[in-house]
Amino acid sequence: MRIGLDMMGGDYAPAEAVKGVQLFLDSVATDAHLVLIGDEQALTPLLEGAQLDQSRYTVVHSSQVIGMNEHPTKALKEKPQSSISIGFHLLQNKKIDAFISAGNTGAMMVGAIYSIKLIEGIQRPTISTILPRENGSLGLLLDVGINADCKPENLVQFAILGSLYSQYIMGTSSPKVGLLNIGEEEGKGNLLAQATYPLLKENTQLNFIGNVEGRDVFKETADVIVCEGFTGNVVLKMAESFHDVAVRRNIKDEYFDRFDFEQYGGTPVLGVAEPVIIGHGISGARAFSNMINLAKQMIESKLLEKIRESFVVTNES
Repeated sequence: MRIGLDMMGGDYAPAEAVKGVQLFLDSVATDAHLVLIGDEQALTPLLEGAQLDQSRYTVVHSSQVIGMNEHPTKALKEKPQSSISIGFHLLQNKKIDAFISAGNTGAMMVGAIYSIKLIEGIQRPTISTILPRENGSLGLLLDVGINADCKPENLVQFAILGSLYSQYIMGTSSPKVGLLNIGEEEGKGNLLAQATYPLLKENTQLNFIGNVEGRDVFKETADVIVCEGFTGNVVLKMAESFHDVAVRRNIKDEYFDRFDFEQYGGTPVLGVAEPVIIGHGISGARAFSNMINLAKQMIESKLLEKIRESFVVTNES
């Protein structure tokens, strides 16, 4: 298992990326080999200082970096020696089994869609966020930003992708799927919600429980909640603010602590043909370590094989 990590992506890279690698190697028992992509001159003293086992990683030099505010498509085209471009080249050519970056999100999405491609049958990729719930368990919300406008068929596919992720990565047996809406009753909501409801209801691959409201998001009502990315991103940013408010007001609360994104690392781009994980631009060591662990879980669980099988069934039916 070879996991590629963009060491130059993120506001605190490469220092926090190296600390994350050290934390992962020190805390996770695995035979995973890490492929660290970045400027060798910048990485060498940091890696030497961390005193890592050199048999556990390989450094692949990159002479360019895609900035956080650069145009994604233009940057990928004009910077073939950037850490993100090299990462996708290695993934596309099976030199690594997963690729992680906390760098330019747009460049990561463009690379995932156009270099790695979508799994056959999937119309659009999606990204999700973890929902800390009142009973101590975790739920999943998707899409949370890359599909602001959707068709009903897109939401059904997101529900299938989210269910598989919940089952094979989060360990939820027969995940309950809910459609985020302004009321519980069938027939409620805007045109998208009204058209999506019957499609979810008739899909035999899903354990669909009906509509869920905003007050249900952090309860155990549904394990997977689907919506279009506009609404999902609003919920995501609101959830992130809970932890920020708690920190600013010096509130010590175990539940609010669970809204710290670093606990979960990053989000996989569900729907593309290889494991691609995008991290927050302000990721620190713990987030990098957790992203590497998530990549490991995705590979070991053979999640993408499960997705391919599921969409073969969908297309045949």
